[in-house]
Amino acid sequence: MNIPQDLKYTKDHEWVRIEGNTAFVGITDYAQGELGDIVFVEIETEGEELDSGEVFGTIEAVKTVSDLFMPFAGKVEEVNTELESNPEAVNDEPYGKGWMIKISFDDSADLSELLDAEGYKEVVG
Repeated sequence: MNIPQDLKYTKDHEWVRIEGNTAFVGITDYAQGELGDIVFVEIETEGEELDSGEVFGTIEAVKTVSDLFMPFAGKVEEVNTELESNPEAVNDEPYGKGWMIKISFDDSADLSELLDAEGYKEVVG
């Protein structure tokens, strides 16, 4: 199981790569492994301001559909449109081409709930 040290994580198995006041979000290697083969990613929240914990989309695998949760409050600036035709990128490269959304946030965003790699390892056991 791959848990990069340079990313932050949520207890809901999303990863977050923060670059200034922008963040890229996707699901972790652990999550994609648990879901199995990803067949569809639906994200219709581009341009919306969402609170921490709100659903920003869904991901469908062969055996289940799961909600995707905002790691903290922000605006969904961009959706990875490559996933429309290539949802399996989430399985193949969850931390690369499999990113899902890019969000912007201001300095008041509460990032305190994010876990470092060691904290996330404790969550997944």
